[in-house]
Amino acid sequence: MSSFIISLIIPLLIWGPFLPDLIVSLSSLIFLVYVIRKKAFYYFNNKALIIFFIFCIYCILVSIFVAKDILLSFQSSLFYFRIGVFACLIWYLISKNQKILSYFYYALVVCFGVLIVDGYIQFFTGTNIIGLSKSGVRISSFFGDELILGSYLSRLFPLLFVLFLVKEKKKLELYSMSILFILLGGLIYISGERAAFFFFILSYIFIMIFLEKFTKFRIILSVFSLILIVLLTINFRDVRDRMVFNPLSTLKKSIFTPEHDSLIRTAYNMFLDKPIFGHGPKMFRVICKDEKYAVGSTPCMTHPHNFYVQLLAETGIIGFSFLFSAFAYVLYCAYRQLKSIVLRQKRYLTDYQVCLLAGILITVWPLTTNGNFFHNWLMIVYSLPVGFYLHSIYGKNKENISF
Repeated sequence: MSSFIISLIIPLLIWGPFLPDLIVSLSSLIFLVYVIRKKAFYYFNNKALIIFFIFCIYCILVSIFVAKDILLSFQSSLFYFRIGVFACLIWYLISKNQKILSYFYYALVVCFGVLIVDGYIQFFTGTNIIGLSKSGVRISSFFGDELILGSYLSRLFPLLFVLFLVKEKKKLELYSMSILFILLGGLIYISGERAAFFFFILSYIFIMIFLEKFTKFRIILSVFSLILIVLLTINFRDVRDRMVFNPLSTLKKSIFTPEHDSLIRTAYNMFLDKPIFGHGPKMFRVICKDEKYAVGSTPCMTHPHNFYVQLLAETGIIGFSFLFSAFAYVLYCAYRQLKSIVLRQKRYLTDYQVCLLAGILITVWPLTTNGNFFHNWLMIVYSLPVGFYLHSIYGKNKENISF
């Protein structure tokens, strides 16, 4: 029952962060009590979790001693550790009963299937099946005013793909899931979320390069996905303008849009003022209003739309180094995997781990826009592949992942 409840996070994320965060918070608290009572500290006794908890303690200390508004800063830092505990809970549940893999798989398949059908209906007709209209040229399906359809699909794609790989499949399911993955790429593209489409392409390329098996499947999937995206680009001017011409014109001026460039430069000025410890978690929205930091036409929002820049401004070079170390780890694993392929040695990573690392890669990738590093919705999404990956390294039954 606990595994089923945890898997409900997948559909609940469509309706906002409150209910998923409630499940994460309560389940993490229960698991933490269990670990203490049973003295099962094994789940926390690994380098990744130790580094993460040190980061959490550091953020709390920065909130106390550096932040201009301690209580506001605490909203981000005080209970951030629950994300790491929740990832360990996922690891624990997989070790105890792999039925959770089935729960997550079918939750993802149903949610992706419904969103794909509904998203294309909204794109072609202007409204989805419950009457929600698209916003200009942007589609959002059941997310309504929150234009994060592409973000939801792209960030959870690696998790669905890995569960699809380890599941025992019949031919009909193989064909139907192939169609789903092809339509998925097209939907993320027409959602108009450029960062989401980039994340999808990045994780897709990572998986296709480093995966060992399913060569024919990968080739067919890649070819038909590319054909669909090309057809959508040719036949729909709004899509073409937003996803092709607008980015090309922006690149002539800066890497990001002028608005994002303004936010990043403002955050960078904040970093230069307090380079070691930063200004405190959640303080960008407060301090960006200061004229000595503000740059450009849009210097102030709730966050600067880049994880690394945000951590530099709010937690300084020390906080930044924690996230960068995670990125360095993914690059190291990719290097070891590539080396094993070139030298025709035993693969450094299993196919299972390759897909999960793709999900982690799009979390820690530095050169793109993204959301608020401390945002509940995002961190819940990002914690899922981490939990599965921790099990693949430290789990007692890590060698036999299937359902």
